[in-house]
Amino acid sequence: MSRLREACEIDLYTGDRAIARSELIDRVREKQGLVCLLTDQIDRGVIDAAPSLRIIANIAVGYNNIDVEHARVRGIVVTNTPDVLTEATADFTWGLILAITRRIVEGDRLVRRGEWKGWALDFMLGSELRGKRLGIIGMGRIGQAVAARAPAFGMAVATSSDRPFTARLRPEGPDLPKIASVSFDELITTSHVLTIHVPLTGETTHLIDARVLARMRRSAYLVNTSRGPVVDEAALGWALREGLIAGAALDVYEREPEVHRDLLGLENVILAPHLASATIETRTAMADLAATNVLRVLAGDQPLTPVNL
Repeated sequence: MSRLREACEIDLYTGDRAIARSELIDRVREKQGLVCLLTDQIDRGVIDAAPSLRIIANIAVGYNNIDVEHARVRGIVVTNTPDVLTEATADFTWGLILAITRRIVEGDRLVRRGEWKGWALDFMLGSELRGKRLGIIGMGRIGQAVAARAPAFGMAVATSSDRPFTARLRPEGPDLPKIASVSFDELITTSHVLTIHVPLTGETTHLIDARVLARMRRSAYLVNTSRGPVVDEAALGWALREGLIAGAALDVYEREPEVHRDLLGLENVILAPHLASATIETRTAMADLAATNVLRVLAGDQPLTPVNL
């Protein structure tokens, strides 16, 4: 904010929920730059309400909340914040993998309810990761960062991505392990842990549906830190109740902050409140990158991370 204030007049929305569309349209009318969050729907109506708008800077990697094509037609630059949240999201993904396979959150709830009776040989047995297959759907920057951590847990990695992954998209960080490239059907039927790292598009909406869940291993776990609508939550609730998969860990949801009622009462699902990039360092870097993009565009320079140029 201090960097932006040095160069711009700032109109800051301070509400604790997403700004109402009518208020957003009213306040964006004379603006040249807009910094928004993934919870803000920047559609054609919002864009057309701002004839002077030159840049929309989204504080997120994904930008499915923005009508990018209409912004391009209007000559408005759209930017996102890739890279800076890659490592934090990969770390969090592994946190969810460990938590769901070893039943950590479930155990925490049990202790808090006063139901723990003491150590027992066969009490709350989880599943080890060593020697198992980690299936990654989406081998972009975050998917590759998740894969790079797999050897530490003794997991083999497979993906159905057709994107080349012989070298990391980011030069820094550990080298990638050997990754098996298989068909999507083989990936979902052979993976012990299936983790999702794809953007939200028409093709990926409900990519994980009842058919996919029914074909997964009964001992498999599903993890989603990408976008909520990639998973059909109603189908997931059904699969967990019926024992078609062993468990799931979600950080994102179809209608955030609402969570499908079928998931709320289940013990074998972890429900995190969209925390994958929620570290002080990462969220600060995301905001700083968005501010840099705004300042560069308003100064007549190219942004660092455009998505529609």
